[in-house]
Formats: sequence, C-alpha cells, structure tokens
Amino acid sequence: MLPDGSTEHMLRLFSILEFMKQKMRLGIIGGGLMGREAASAFGRWFVLENFPVQAELVAVCDLQDKLLEWFKQVPTVKLLTKDHQELLRSPDVDVVYVAVPHNLHEKLYLDVLNSGKDLLAEKPFGIDLNASKTIHEAVRKSGRFVRCSSEFPFLPGAQRAMQYVHSGKIGRIMEIRSGFWHASDMDPNKAVNWKRQNKTNGEIGVMGDLGMHVVHVPFRMGWKPLRVYAQLQKVYTQRPDGKGGMAPCDTWDNAMLHTEVLINNEEVPMRLEMKRLAPGEMNTWFIEVLGTEGGVRFSTKDPKTLWIFERGKEQIWQKIDLGYQMPFQTITGGIFEVGFPDCFLQMWAAYAAERAGELGTRFGCATPEEAVLSHELFAAALESHTQKKVVSLARA
Repeated sequence: MLPDGSTEHMLRLFSILEFMKQKMRLGIIGGGLMGREAASAFGRWFVLENFPVQAELVAVCDLQDKLLEWFKQVPTVKLLTKDHQELLRSPDVDVVYVAVPHNLHEKLYLDVLNSGKDLLAEKPFGIDLNASKTIHEAVRKSGRFVRCSSEFPFLPGAQRAMQYVHSGKIGRIMEIRSGFWHASDMDPNKAVNWKRQNKTNGEIGVMGDLGMHVVHVPFRMGWKPLRVYAQLQKVYTQRPDGKGGMAPCDTWDNAMLHTEVLINNEEVPMRLEMKRLAPGEMNTWFIEVLGTEGGVRFSTKDPKTLWIFERGKEQIWQKIDLGYQMPFQTITGGIFEVGFPDCFLQMWAAYAAERAGELGTRFGCATPEEAVLSHELFAAALESHTQKKVVSLARA
C-alpha cells in the first residue's frame, strides 16, 4: 500500500514531467489523403512510450470546404483556413507539414521557411531538380529544421534488413534491389488526376511519386549511384477526364533504373524499380541485398516476414516471423502486426525526435540533401532514356 498522499505526489510528478516535454505544435497545408493521415498520427501520439516531445495539430489549410469540415472533429485544431499565409502567420504553429501537388512545392516550402517555421516536406521536394536545389538553398540559409517524407523504412522488416547488412554477415555485397510497385493505374478507365500530368507532377513522372521511397534506404546506407541506365514506360497516354471526355496522361508510368554504386572500392549493381502499373501488386515496397556469404530480403507483400540467406554446403533461405519491433517504443505488444498508420507515426516520431536532438542512433527521415540527390538521379534517368545511353552522375 502506498503512503498517504503518495498517489497525489505521483500525479503531480507526472504532470511536471509532461510539462517539461518539448511541445511541437503543427499546421497542415493540404488536407487531402496524407494531411488526414497526419492528423490521425497526431491523434495517436500517446501510444509512443516515454517520448520526449508532445505533438499537437493546431491549424489546417485547404481550399476545399469538405476537407476543412473533416478537420473540425479534431479537438486541438484552432484554425481552419483557405489562406496558407494566415496559417503561417499564426504564432501557435511551430512546424508545418505540406502535402500538395509537386508543382506547388517550391512556392509553399519557401513560404514556410520565410515565415520562420520548421517543415516536413512531401516528396519529391520540388517538381524538378532546379526546384529542389532552390528549396535546399533556402533551407541552408534559413537554418530551419527540414526533412522529407518517406515512411516505409520505419517498418520492422526494413529496419532489420538494414541491421543485417550492417552486421557484415552478407560478406562482399554483390547485388542490391530496391523498389515500390503498385497497380493503382492498371484500370485504363480510372479518371486522370494531377499525378498523371507533367504540368503538376513533373516530367520525372512515377519517379517523383514513388522514387524517394525507393532510394531512401540505399542513400542512407551510403549507396549513391555513379551512373544510370533508365528504362521508362508510358502505358496509358490518356484517361477519362471525369467530364465525359478524355485527358492526356504524359507522365512516365513505370521506371527501371539500372545503376552502379561504390562499396568498399568495388562497383556493385543496384536496380531501382518504381511502377504504377505492376500486375498483381497492391502497394508493395521491397529491399533485397545479396552477398557472397549471405543475403536479406523484405517486402511489404509479406509484412511479417524477413528472409535471411546463409551460404553453406547447402544454400538456405530462412524465414523470420516479425512482430511489432518499431524504432520508437509504443504501448503495442511485440506479438502484434504493423501497418501503414504505424510506420507513418514512426516517421513523425523520428522527425520530432531529431528536431529535439533526441534521435540518437535511430533511423531518421530523408534529408534535403538526399532529396536533391534523388532529383539528380531522376534527371540523369530522363537523359539516359531519351538518349538511350548510360549517364554518369556529376559526383562520379
């Protein structure tokens, strides 16, 4: 039995500790699919165990009334507006998450930085290489804390795969594959949207939509392409416009980038795959690394499974059943499964922890430098496909 007054004392101590946590007050520009996903993540913030930062969504900007109406159910939101400058003027906002079409990235990201706010930017960090460089230079001059969105590396399987590579058990790395496949465009009668047109998505097409997901882990492992040979596909060049007619689709649907990277002074092939038209796939992110002594493979198609290869007299692939081992501890039991909302929350936790100086050795969000590097690769891929040749990257 606790001494008299001890319960009250513990509650008071808990309140003090909560008060001492750094607060991160957030605003969202773009209340669509990812903006609402972010609101959900902040609403579940309390599942993070002993986390040093409190997150609170306080403001939302979108041009559509029906989306602003959705955010009225979030009790912490104080400001709903159609004017992003009004949100940026708010003294209650510390960090802004911007989830809008790629052609709007440059202006809105610069506006956020000029307002003195920190930023979590959506990929691809600008519609093209020039835009990404402009944003990066503004980040450097502003001194603000900025990262780029990429969720899938925070899944347990991806984390374990990286740990296995770092262990050295693979031996001499012989081959790397990283990719993101889905079949959202397999239906030719699916109506056109902004991701299917160069003016809003960018000429890099599917690489801008899915590319950061594919390169985040390789870049963080130090695997940066020396050169690239690209195979790009446009499968459906028009789609219904939703008004009874047809609209042009001029973006690339699928991209296969064949690259070489330097590992321990040896060139190693690395294939990067981004596909909107992948028959039989729903939303599949994967990483595979093969070496002389072993290998590792993880795919979200089988999210509870990590495959480990060991070379011996017999070559064996072993299956490891994964539980809920996330980079940032939660109240969820280790035997349970993970899903997209979980890795999205972990991405935000990584952002908040790094911003507060509490990331430690854990995996962090994509950096502005990595975002620019991805654009350099995608620009080289466009040149490669157009000229049907291997293109070296500038740093090679």
